[in-house]
Amino acid sequence: MKRAAFLSLVLAAAATGAQAMSIRELRTLEAGEKDGKAYASYYLVGVLEGLREGVEASQRNGQKPIFCIEGRRLEPSMARSLYQTELSRNADSYEADMPVQLVMAGALRNSYRCTR
Repeated sequence: MKRAAFLSLVLAAAATGAQAMSIRELRTLEAGEKDGKAYASYYLVGVLEGLREGVEASQRNGQKPIFCIEGRRLEPSMARSLYQTELSRNADSYEADMPVQLVMAGALRNSYRCTR
């Protein structure tokens, strides 16, 4: 029940244009609650799916995408790994108050480079 409530809050926040969660806030969420790591994972999946939908919409409008899946595997279960790998590889590029979306966008851009 807690998961459903959290997911509803995340979706409602996204729908109303709420401010993005920062890296620091995500870390606090992970550490602060019993199910914090699961909640953070749900958030990362939502960010991944939102960025993917944004790229697909930009392609439909004739714009150049920031990343290209091009038939490669990209599943929701990969969100945490992509996020953590990007933070590890480019630790000097990100500050704690930067949005999680920025990190995920960088991860997707680096992992799913456009070849065409």
